[in-house]
Amino acid sequence: MYTGKVYKYGDNVDTDVIIPARYLNAPSPDELAKHCMEDIDASFATKVQPGDIIVGGANFGCGSSREHAPIAIRACGVRCVIAASFARIFYRNSINIGFPILECPEAAAAIQNGDTVSVDFDSGLIRDETTGQEFRATALPPFIGRIVEDGGLLPYLKARLEKEA
Repeated sequence: MYTGKVYKYGDNVDTDVIIPARYLNAPSPDELAKHCMEDIDASFATKVQPGDIIVGGANFGCGSSREHAPIAIRACGVRCVIAASFARIFYRNSINIGFPILECPEAAAAIQNGDTVSVDFDSGLIRDETTGQEFRATALPPFIGRIVEDGGLLPYLKARLEKEA
């Protein structure tokens, strides 16, 4: 079980809001992190703490197909994103870089900015420690969970190839 403070955003948070296009040439994830969410929450990058959690509404991560968005979020120290739903490309990019995300419309609607939330990635259990409410997200399928645990698709494939060799 993992616990963190929530930063909550609404529906249709697109990749240009997560990391504005003017920063896409940043030389490192740490540089991307300095500008994460700045067009929707100018102080996010300065106040977010390692282990915090983002909660979003429907269609989180819509927009372009760049991996910069989940990379910037992870580089800020955010532990996971919980949303009502994710844009498919954001979902896949998150898995590819080993960043955990959970879909749960009920949790996304009920959890408030500043709440403390606990997450069990294996079972999909989300508990709002502030209110005591519990929610059940769709747990990641086991093979996707292994990709996330291994740190992303490339480390996962490398580990599998080494085992087969």
